[in-house]
Amino acid sequence: MITTVSSAELPVGEHLLIQKNRLEPEELHGGEKRICIVTGTHGDELEGQFVCYELIRRINREKEHLKGIVDIYPALNPLGIESITRSIPIFDLDMNRIFPGNREGSIAENCAWDIVEDIKGADACVDIHSSNIFLMEIPQVRINENTAETLVPLAKHLNVDFVWVHASATVLESTLAHSLNSAGVPTLVVEMGVGMRITKKYCDQLTEGILNLMKELGIWEGETGPVIEPVISTDHHVGFINAGASGIFVPLIEHGDYVRKGQHMGDIVNPLTGDVEEKICACIEGMVFTRREYPIVYSGSLLARILGGVIS
Repeated sequence: MITTVSSAELPVGEHLLIQKNRLEPEELHGGEKRICIVTGTHGDELEGQFVCYELIRRINREKEHLKGIVDIYPALNPLGIESITRSIPIFDLDMNRIFPGNREGSIAENCAWDIVEDIKGADACVDIHSSNIFLMEIPQVRINENTAETLVPLAKHLNVDFVWVHASATVLESTLAHSLNSAGVPTLVVEMGVGMRITKKYCDQLTEGILNLMKELGIWEGETGPVIEPVISTDHHVGFINAGASGIFVPLIEHGDYVRKGQHMGDIVNPLTGDVEEKICACIEGMVFTRREYPIVYSGSLLARILGGVIS
């Protein structure tokens, strides 16, 4: 059942429409648990689009196994998706910086308010993001250390490779996840893939994980595949590798590779002179969970992130 979450009239005859698709059992007995799947907050993050499609397809194919309510919000920022821009284009706002919104505020703030109010009361929420066009991320869940006790057990069911528990000082209170967690809705932020692309392998992996989480919550009774046991970052150090020179980055490692400290990870080359401007080596030992995808780099550009202490 497709319903409207928020709508607004815009200049030049345009219309902002945010919708959701509610999937529920044929018969409701009251007290059913509800999970929300949200994505499309940033218009250049498209991995979640395929996850929404595949999740709806899988559930509809075996509707008899659905025992709870699944609300799917595929495009929180439809104007951004249509114009291939990260922000809300008319307002030039990052939507994930205006939550929980304001009923009496601007159109964007009002939409944010409607979204939060619509999701409130859910038993869980999965907020799907991609990386930007510059970086590729392996499937991971990012969790504020203040909510780790509640969220890490749920994240283990999501079939991701990595759970990054980060310091509360890095948390922005204006994000959807922070607003929902503060409102009592356990919300898991998933990052995977690369901006403006769909990495089907990662999408299939997460779809299986969401079904598995639904099964754990008693929302789904259908078959689910095996789930990856994720690496938890709590006791590990994350190493950041940044460029010291400008040029073309040519990587020698893949996402998810395990590297030793000092291992050659790639080069920054000069296409004009044919020189290697910088040899890039691992700063710590561990797993590469972020890698530069866009080859043009400048001094300071992020090239990779390594989860230290993880060796195959």
